[in-house]
Amino acid sequence: MAARRALKAVLVDLSGTLHIEDAAVPGAQEALKRLRATSVMVRFVTNTTKESKQDLLERLKKLEFDISEDEIFTSLTAARNLVEQKQVRPMLLVDDRALPDFKGIQTSDPNAVVIGLAPEHFHYQILNQAFRLLLDGAPLIAIHKARYYKRKDGLALGPGPFVTALEYATDTKATVVGKPEKTFFLEALRGTGCEPEEAVMIGDDCRDDVGGAQNAGMRGILVKTGKYRAADEDKINPAPYLTCESFPHAVDHILQHLL
Repeated sequence: MAARRALKAVLVDLSGTLHIEDAAVPGAQEALKRLRATSVMVRFVTNTTKESKQDLLERLKKLEFDISEDEIFTSLTAARNLVEQKQVRPMLLVDDRALPDFKGIQTSDPNAVVIGLAPEHFHYQILNQAFRLLLDGAPLIAIHKARYYKRKDGLALGPGPFVTALEYATDTKATVVGKPEKTFFLEALRGTGCEPEEAVMIGDDCRDDVGGAQNAGMRGILVKTGKYRAADEDKINPAPYLTCESFPHAVDHILQHLL
């Protein structure tokens, strides 16, 4: 195997890795400061569709994370970019708090379906409306297809099962824009001047964070916080570059072995 290039960038997942809802992962703020004290660039990548980037940033600031808006790349941004590129008018199946990220996008008389995590909208009538649009030839754009995610009260269904239901019913395939898509990771690195081989991804989702990043050419570190469940590391091939207890442990490894 070719020798790895020196590490230049670290991509960090947010929900489940740095915080769970309104609680920070213990020691995460301090670990982020230690990482920032090095020469590596840090970017934050998230599939969250429950809130706009602005709301997400405010949540992180309340938790005392030193993060700026231009360092965050979200799957909502990737979805908006694709909607603009395709010049479609989407039916937006997203949480109302995520709608600000689609400001200015035409949604009347929809000819596409964009689906994220929208628990309040995932009922028969709305899903049937999406189903009929897709039968008429509208493209299906999935912000991501996560099976489940971590809430304070336990694991909860992600958008994946609902996307899959629409795919199954209409015999169509969604275009997925968030993690684990290779294009998402490459887009997140754009502007850093780094190649995938010079980056590492830290996250709590073995498939979407670690598997996706490793398929894009990066190293992946799986943390045992958030949605992690025992033996998740055995679900992907190749296995994670590293599996460790939490984000602070991942940072310790980077400082000791990768710089």
